[in-house]
Amino acid sequence: MAAISGLIRVMERAARKAGQRLRRDFGEIEHLQVSRKGPADFVSKADQAAERTLWDELRAARPDWGFLMEEGGEIEGDADKPRFIIDPLDGTSNFLHGLPHFAISIAVQEPRLDGKGWGEVTAALVYQPITDESFWAEKAGGAWLQDRRLRVSARRHLDESLIATGIPFAGAGDPGQWMKIYGALAPQVAGIRRFGAASLDLAWVAAGRYEGFWEAGLKPWDTAAGCLLVREAGGFVTDWRGRANPVCDETVLAGNDALHSRLHKLLVASLKD
Repeated sequence: MAAISGLIRVMERAARKAGQRLRRDFGEIEHLQVSRKGPADFVSKADQAAERTLWDELRAARPDWGFLMEEGGEIEGDADKPRFIIDPLDGTSNFLHGLPHFAISIAVQEPRLDGKGWGEVTAALVYQPITDESFWAEKAGGAWLQDRRLRVSARRHLDESLIATGIPFAGAGDPGQWMKIYGALAPQVAGIRRFGAASLDLAWVAAGRYEGFWEAGLKPWDTAAGCLLVREAGGFVTDWRGRANPVCDETVLAGNDALHSRLHKLLVASLKD
């Protein structure tokens, strides 16, 4: 049984409260007020309300911490304290189309000891309101799904492996680059999946449901929690140059301990052509 810290309890309580509202709004999709935020990128009243709930709950529990939020941007706190990195609704397009695959992502990032920016992520939670699955991790404490310890997949062969990805869409991403990587990986693996929520893709790598994941052009709130989940479950997360940054977002490659290096070699080779 996992020993759940007070911080994780605070994060989960906030996520569950926001998730209740998302579930209610998800059942009334046709009534949602939606505004365009960019090409094929929408923000709904539900998204904004969920972020406000998370802000209210987390700020009440940690009033001197900062925030980095998808909708609200960066809000500075005490420079010596951590900050929360929040995506209130990862998978907004899924949500707005009635697809029940979306999540709330919360991570805790520590300030660097030299005072120059932000360092390691030490706590993470990805909550799926529809399935009521709560994936969480703390640095050096393992990764968990509710009270069950998570380990990355034990598969050792690419031809037995499922790999997740995000596909470029209108106004975002580089289709040509993505096709090169797809062309290199697809013939080697059992399948490639695109479900549309990076935080859940990474949580599912941690849970052993996928063997790997790659995507480009993400933001810290998409990946901060998922990076820690994969690492604490025994996997690896790097950027495409092989650097294990605290948060890999502009380019991210995650994999289990046996396959990450092979996936990385295929990815790098594909981009040399």
